[in-house]
Amino acid sequence: MAALSAYPAFARTGSDAVRKQEAAAFLANVNHETGGLVYIVEQNTANYPHYCDASQSYGCPAGQAAYYGRGPIQLSWNFNYKAAGDALGIDLLHNPNLVQTDAAVAWKTALWYWNTQSGPGTMTPHNAMVNGAGFGETIRSINGSLECNGRNPAQVQSRVSAYQRFVGILGVGVGSGALSC
Repeated sequence: MAALSAYPAFARTGSDAVRKQEAAAFLANVNHETGGLVYIVEQNTANYPHYCDASQSYGCPAGQAAYYGRGPIQLSWNFNYKAAGDALGIDLLHNPNLVQTDAAVAWKTALWYWNTQSGPGTMTPHNAMVNGAGFGETIRSINGSLECNGRNPAQVQSRVSAYQRFVGILGVGVGSGALSC
């Protein structure tokens, strides 16, 4: 609940169906990113050292391997930890582990990304759902550079299948726009 208050437009924009579709889209992506709400951290530890963009003026003060994926959307990279921390008023650049150890911080970073970041896409996941671009655009914004355009169709299908399950649970259709990216 503490995280939701930071982003009041989340699942509260548009018609009742659009609100439910956005909630389903968020849950589907979280489900995928966390292995069904099992993992709070990225499981492939070999990737950990790759998320430090040392060209940033602030560097990687928590260490070269400190900015791996954490939280419901798997926040990664030093620049994302800095931006999320700045937006939330928390020093995540120096304390990235807060996303792993503080549930409110973890969910706030997920909602921060969902509502404010386009990642490799052209719009935020929130805007994709409330403006009719469709679920596929949420995938593009979260992990499109690794999954979309045929790069990893099994991962895309995992997200789409989860979305279809969640809209079914919430009793709405899949909405407009593309289901996949």
